[in-house]
Amino acid sequence: MLKRFIDLSSSVFGVILLLPLFAIVAIAIKSETSGSVFFRQTRVGLYGSRFRIFKFRTMVSDAEAIGKKLTIGGDPRITRVGLFLRRHKIDELPQLFNVVTGDMSLVGPRPEVPEFVNKFAGEYSEILKYRPGITDRTTLLFRREEEILSVTDNPTEFYLQYIMPYKIRSYQRFLVRSNVASDLATIFDTLFNRGNVLEPASFHSGLRFQVAVEKHATYSNLNLVSRRQKTVA
Repeated sequence: MLKRFIDLSSSVFGVILLLPLFAIVAIAIKSETSGSVFFRQTRVGLYGSRFRIFKFRTMVSDAEAIGKKLTIGGDPRITRVGLFLRRHKIDELPQLFNVVTGDMSLVGPRPEVPEFVNKFAGEYSEILKYRPGITDRTTLLFRREEEILSVTDNPTEFYLQYIMPYKIRSYQRFLVRSNVASDLATIFDTLFNRGNVLEPASFHSGLRFQVAVEKHATYSNLNLVSRRQKTVA
């Protein structure tokens, strides 16, 4: 109950405080391209429920119809305004509306699209007992995920074979240890861009990815599992 109170009060305050910025961003988006100011996509939430996530639109209209669900660095669908918003994580701010409605929390595992969750149904069942969040320790580590994917031969396959299994293990570890104090520390590190972050250089192979994540002391005792045996659709 305390976590939900903090989520609701903080997100309402945040929305009110950021309304002028939201207006400026909306004008910038509309001045460059036609279409909606917001990007909305179905994600999997608490206990497997589906909800529509809010983000500022950073790509051309109907981007999902002309490309993949994963976004990588240098994606030609990203607009000039969108590039700025993504670089400074401003595109994520409308998720405060999802926190207000109760679909998300400020801190929690990032919500995935249904097709990715379905590929890891067994492993993901425990994670779905928690409300997804805007940020968490794993999200901080993967702040440059788009750039990591951009240097791989097959971004979707790499994400499903290496990154998502690692995220699942990381979520499982931190969720059982989470509390109000750790949530506040995560929010602080998010706001001030603190904490470990994986650099994208030389991540074209899964082996180098595993070596890189294991160098981070915070995550060194996680059991990183390769999903090479799974067939990626």
